[in-house]
Amino acid sequence: MKTIAELYAAARHRFPDITIKTDRAHARLWGDVSPDFAYSWFGSLANVLNTEMNQGVDYSAHSSLFTFMAGCLRDCTPEAHNCIDVSFVENLFWQVPGNKAAPYWTQLPEPLKDLYLGFHRSAPA
Repeated sequence: MKTIAELYAAARHRFPDITIKTDRAHARLWGDVSPDFAYSWFGSLANVLNTEMNQGVDYSAHSSLFTFMAGCLRDCTPEAHNCIDVSFVENLFWQVPGNKAAPYWTQLPEPLKDLYLGFHRSAPA
């Protein structure tokens, strides 16, 4: 099973480009980038993705990250599942207009959509 620390390490290793952007965004909000702040780092990751959606970055640039996150839900600890759900998914699409969110939403893996809908009750608009 993947813990939050393992999820954090794996995401950083597999996705170095978005990690650099996320580290910068995270440091602006929280000061430190460290495994001790992994839970909030995933919120920063969602915020960076939101910025990229707003800038028109194509879903394909991040499809493997979303597939990775959805796959982690199958074999993670309850704490890591909560991190993906609350810190990552609940923050996705924040302040992203519907026309910019739609290309991401239509291709988002179902497990992530399910978490999003479980909290927000509707697709991003």
